[in-house]
Amino acid sequence: MKRIAISLIAALSLSGAVLAQGLPTVSGTVEKIDTAQGKITIDHGPIQNLDMEPMTMVFRAQDPNLLKGLKAGDKVQFTADRVNGQISVTSIKKGS
Repeated sequence: MKRIAISLIAALSLSGAVLAQGLPTVSGTVEKIDTAQGKITIDHGPIQNLDMEPMTMVFRAQDPNLLKGLKAGDKVQFTADRVNGQISVTSIKKGS
């Protein structure tokens, strides 16, 4: 039974990763980071899956560890989606 539970947990984790990979990648520039609140301000291009025009806005980081190593002025590629009712960055990496 324990082996089945572990397999199920692994499968669910993998399915979440696959779903995040299906989101469109968006280019942007980091304007501000608030690590204490787990938030990042990004000047970004259109976000198709959220029907959002280009703008500068504050996002919650789905995982606060995503913000490590980022600073204002960094060019980034990221994905965003609604997580628990809030628009959140689900993945992010430096680069244009």
